[in-house]
Amino acid sequence: MANTTHSGLKWIMRAGYSARGAIYLLVGTLALLAAFTSASASGTKDALVDLRALPFGIPALWAIGLGMIAYLIWRIAAGIADVEDHGTSPKGLTARGLQIITGLLHALIGVAIIGLAVGGQGSGDRSAQDWTQVLMSMPMGRYLVAAGALILLGAGIYYAQKGWRGTYKSHLERTRLTERVDPILTAGLVIYGLMMALIALSLAFAALNADPTQAGGLGKALQDLRAMTFGRLLLGGAGLGLLAFSLYNFIEAAYRVVPKFSDPDIATLIDR
Repeated sequence: MANTTHSGLKWIMRAGYSARGAIYLLVGTLALLAAFTSASASGTKDALVDLRALPFGIPALWAIGLGMIAYLIWRIAAGIADVEDHGTSPKGLTARGLQIITGLLHALIGVAIIGLAVGGQGSGDRSAQDWTQVLMSMPMGRYLVAAGALILLGAGIYYAQKGWRGTYKSHLERTRLTERVDPILTAGLVIYGLMMALIALSLAFAALNADPTQAGGLGKALQDLRAMTFGRLLLGGAGLGLLAFSLYNFIEAAYRVVPKFSDPDIATLIDR
């Protein structure tokens, strides 16, 4: 029975990481195209709106949305059952709590994607501005937005250091493929972390100036890069980085080592 549960959870995990990989594959491709054409750089939701217009777009949106729900199930199960052996120390409980929180955030993304599949439209950056405006209308609203900026900045630092220090290698199986793509995975995590930091910066400016229009999501961060000196090169680099982060998610889907139900003798990238 335990083996059946573990096998089912493993496939749920794979669906979740694959869905996240598909999202950043789409956004990274569009960013790379925008770097060398007159097209505008798109954020996550705008890229998904573009996907919806394609012949296979609606089934693809359903698959990605359900994958995000699968990611929720994986993260909640991982946090509650502690399948990754974080333990019950304060640090371990914090890690398990963050697993559940990130699962819930991805579930919101999944619900939004499914809503888009059944007919919704909208702009990702306008959505970011809308919820920022809602927060600012509350008591202590500017401080809430500032807190959100700090959380995003912390997440960006986490991903960047995860790539820079190579801590992700301890939970990836060592194979010929993972060894070859390892430098790409490192770059993807670092660049994704930097992109999250740019989003956090836009929220910080919105909070500082009490101006929700300064807030933006990934699309605004990419457009800001394009507006800088050597902007097309920066945007192209960001696009390649997001494609690398997409690959990281696909590799996680296929080769993630989970202590509670993986072979204890399996070699990881950190063992080489």
